[in-house]
Amino acid sequence: MFQKVLVAEDLDTISLAVVQALEELEIVAIHHAKYCDEAFLKIKRALHDGVPYDLLISDLSFKTDHRDTILGSGEALIEAIKKVQPDLKIIVFSIEDKSFRIQNLFKTLGINAYISKGRNSIPELQKTVHRVYANNLQLVSPELAHALRDKTIFEIEAYDIALLKALSKGLTLEEIAEEFKTLGFVPNGMSSLEKRINKLKVYFKANNNVHLIALAKDLGLV
Repeated sequence: MFQKVLVAEDLDTISLAVVQALEELEIVAIHHAKYCDEAFLKIKRALHDGVPYDLLISDLSFKTDHRDTILGSGEALIEAIKKVQPDLKIIVFSIEDKSFRIQNLFKTLGINAYISKGRNSIPELQKTVHRVYANNLQLVSPELAHALRDKTIFEIEAYDIALLKALSKGLTLEEIAEEFKTLGFVPNGMSSLEKRINKLKVYFKANNNVHLIALAKDLGLV
């Protein structure tokens, strides 16, 4: 079983429940952090001291307060950790249920498991810790298994997401064209952008641009 685990969670009630669940698994060292920056410093310090963590259990959303932070989300924390300790096992424990966001955690950030917070999530988390320790990869809560099977999301490119985000900000085609030229995205002509938007509307079966953005938000794309 894992010997040293870090829990990144800003809510005391949830953090205590997770720590208790880990104690029941007889894990020797369990530490917690309320801020992503704090969690990252603990990871780096443990590496420096030669006693690295075996597992990180992290939420995705962290409420802001008076403290200035560099890492403001679970995704940012995981991305930073992967650069200093790429082999660290990571379980995300969150209420988030957007397909794209969950898929991105596996595909881009390489997490090992995703557990959705809910009524029976603590026993599910305990089982998942065992399975991750046994090197079973890409584990997700049963109720969110569809998120990894949704092939539609895998076919959406970074270019499309940037276009959808620009539309969601209310930018005109001309403004998007200028922004894409600045960012180096191609194609960036107004005609090409309009064709791509129409293609996305057909792809998502959207009636208009407003409907398209609404569908994209439902999927967690923007």
